[in-house]
Amino acid sequence: MIRLGVNSVLFGGFDFATAAKYVKMAGYDGIEISAIKGMCEHLELDRWREQAAEIKQIVSDNGLELFSMEEAALDEDRLLKAFEAGAEIGIPIVNIGPGGKSDVEEDFQRQTDLMVKMAEKAGEFGVTLCCKAHVGASIYNTPTTLRALEKITSPAFGVDMDPSHIYRAGEEPAEALKPVLSRTKHIHIRDCKGRGPSPGTPQDQTCGRGDIDLMAYCKVMVEGGYSGPVCLEVIGANQLDLAQVVIIAAESYGYLNACLKMLGAR
Repeated sequence: MIRLGVNSVLFGGFDFATAAKYVKMAGYDGIEISAIKGMCEHLELDRWREQAAEIKQIVSDNGLELFSMEEAALDEDRLLKAFEAGAEIGIPIVNIGPGGKSDVEEDFQRQTDLMVKMAEKAGEFGVTLCCKAHVGASIYNTPTTLRALEKITSPAFGVDMDPSHIYRAGEEPAEALKPVLSRTKHIHIRDCKGRGPSPGTPQDQTCGRGDIDLMAYCKVMVEGGYSGPVCLEVIGANQLDLAQVVIIAAESYGYLNACLKMLGAR
């Protein structure tokens, strides 16, 4: 069974206990905790030890799994804290973006060099570092993802495959997933209208409301034997009220759950 979760960044305007409560009520199996500095820090890496017991209790009380953490930045100091926190709290995957700028070779080399180093560190803590292609960054499409994978060979490194960034790079996500699926260990998922560069409003990121063929994407996922978590990641929702946020979560669950049920994966 493919497991569905929500990145708590969707609930950035609320505390983690509220996020967990409504993620569970919407039907999800687990949660990705946001540790994104400047956007949503349900996990504050500078004081994670103070939060660890409470986070574990909240997740347990709601019958959820802690699938992953999004730290976002390729920052050595913060990532070491993230790996330590993940090992202690029981968060197996730490997700980042690649940083740098698209088509700047020095940026690609610098950022992937650092990923090689940090993947080795992740392995020492028993966690997995995942990176996704990101609009405007040094890794932004399938060719740059494949280049990075040739270089970063650690078993503690994987792809976080986000169809909306690939779609906004001008590709079709279902086709783009195939060549990287064997190294994909986490999936961030959302919809979007148009090719960007922005993913659009939070409502337009709701699965099923946009232009991405997410059913085809799920089909490739299932047929390829993917078994990692699939976490809804909707950004820009901090100003929404609780009802609006929960609608996005619940509607996305219904869409993804129906797709995966049709494919025999739920």
